[in-house]
Amino acid sequence: QVQLIESGGGLVQAGGSLRLSCAASGRTDSSYGMGWFRQAPGKEREFVATISGNGVRSSYANFVKGRFTISRLNAKNTVYLQMNSLKPEDTAVYYCAALRATEWATYVSQNVYQYWGQGTQVTVSS
Repeated sequence: QVQLIESGGGLVQAGGSLRLSCAASGRTDSSYGMGWFRQAPGKEREFVATISGNGVRSSYANFVKGRFTISRLNAKNTVYLQMNSLKPEDTAVYYCAALRATEWATYVSQNVYQYWGQGTQVTVSS
């Protein structure tokens, strides 16, 4: 069983930066693909970024390309989401997710993820 705990959310002005962290209680080595998703008020949860188990491959939603960077440090069982040039429309609850996968795979669909964190609030003021 894997438990995920997100941290690093908060209130930031437009144009600012935040780094989210997702710490796994169980072992999340290269056999786990990881992803970040977000849900804004009144909207469905949507894909943000994903990274392969070995950290080599990643994929991003178009609306965050060039602004957000996903990374992982398997030795610390932690995945990060560096968010730069934040916009008010980035305001949402951000969720970390994990699934057992081959080390090179990335997964965009939230339906395949097996484990989810409780989320961390990110609020971007204009």
